[in-house]
Amino acid sequence: MKQPHKPRATELQADKQRPAKLEKAPQAVKPRAPFERKRAATAARNSKEPRTIQIAGQTKASRPISTVSQPRSQQDLEPGAIVSRRAADRLRAGSVWVYASDVESLQVPKTHSENPPALLPVADARGLLLGTALYSPTSQIPLRLVSRESLDEAGWLALLVSRLRRAVTQRKTILTEETDSCRLCFSEADELPGLVVDKYGDLVVVQLLIKGLDSAAVRRACVSVLREELDPATILERPDPRMRELEGLAAPSVDPLYRRKGTTMAGSTQFRLNGLVFQFDPHSGQKTGAFLDQRENYRAAQQWTERLGAVGRVLDMCCYQGGFALHLARSAKHVTGVDTSRASLEVAEQNLEANRGQISGEVDWVEADAFELLRDWSNGHESFDTIVLDPPAFAKSKRAVEGALRGYKELNLRALKMVRPGGLLVTCSCSHHVGWAELEGTVASAAADAGRRVRLLERRGAALDHPVVLTLPETEYLKCLVLEVE
Repeated sequence: MKQPHKPRATELQADKQRPAKLEKAPQAVKPRAPFERKRAATAARNSKEPRTIQIAGQTKASRPISTVSQPRSQQDLEPGAIVSRRAADRLRAGSVWVYASDVESLQVPKTHSENPPALLPVADARGLLLGTALYSPTSQIPLRLVSRESLDEAGWLALLVSRLRRAVTQRKTILTEETDSCRLCFSEADELPGLVVDKYGDLVVVQLLIKGLDSAAVRRACVSVLREELDPATILERPDPRMRELEGLAAPSVDPLYRRKGTTMAGSTQFRLNGLVFQFDPHSGQKTGAFLDQRENYRAAQQWTERLGAVGRVLDMCCYQGGFALHLARSAKHVTGVDTSRASLEVAEQNLEANRGQISGEVDWVEADAFELLRDWSNGHESFDTIVLDPPAFAKSKRAVEGALRGYKELNLRALKMVRPGGLLVTCSCSHHVGWAELEGTVASAAADAGRRVRLLERRGAALDHPVVLTLPETEYLKCLVLEVE
């Protein structure tokens, strides 16, 4: 028979030392938004009655969101925005955008009912602070996070100065005697949503693209940093008409933000990229006046044509003001640039004349629609050693992607039929909604239909002054494939 276990002396001693009751570790204190809702309001989410969202003095019906009866004092919330769980998860994963459909409630100060504030704190449905955002009441992206902490106007302006100074400092190594122009600030990629700053020679162009940046204090801060770091002759503000309409922005003053004493404002100026001279009119053209994002791809295309010996006959489709065409004309025998805009081709001709000393080949310009011309020339059995396709963005939204891919396939199919064996195809997309896999799949499908074998030489993106942030996929908008066609 088994003897019952008798506790040892050490076990009895251990029992005496055990606490009579186990205590839980103290719970960590989580930061709360300054406008955290009370428990009654939190419980209200179980209700099925809809409520309305008050946005800048306007009442907007939302999807059903719960509410309960509360004392008047609990309904008078501090200014701020409550966002959906989906938006909160995106923000915690590194995004900085909150779409209008994800704003569950929004409260602005009564003193700002007509003039909305530039900054608002943002919290999740539990009232936990997610950060501080620039506020754009009429935009489909009403909130753009600028800090993960609570921030007042003075703190925001100090942060703006610090981040802009860092962005400019990082680009200074790009600026040389051959290249005196680049993007100094790239919006969200430099943690300054809505702020774009480009340098063209001795001229700096600023774009304030969202309502939260539309203030004299922001302009003064930008001018101060740019003058200290670069000492430009002139600083201009150039609006984007489409964004001005979407954001409800007033037209800025036509006067420059800054002009160095003794400097006269010319109607146009010149800037340099990779040793070539380009004309620049700050009041016309695309973006801030010209394209700077393809700078490194211009040089790469020239180098690849020389490496493959594809320097006989070159075609630059959607050439704009001749960026690819003029770089390729340094080594090619004959270059044809095609664009639908006569004004752009007139500037391209001016650029050609300014660089005659560096260009050995013959260059001509054709005003035509890219799709129609490629169809006619491919049916007519035209052939080229190198073809560059650099069309405008076909997909402005996700809904437009399917149609955009059809357009990209048509352009690439026609081009592949015309590239001579061993020749080069440089094909680009500046639609951030079209990913790498979609672009490559479309080009591969076009190659199969054209009966051509295509070898990938390089995948390229925008120049280094247009940085890509992995948690912000919108920053990787430009895609460039360098292909050898066999």
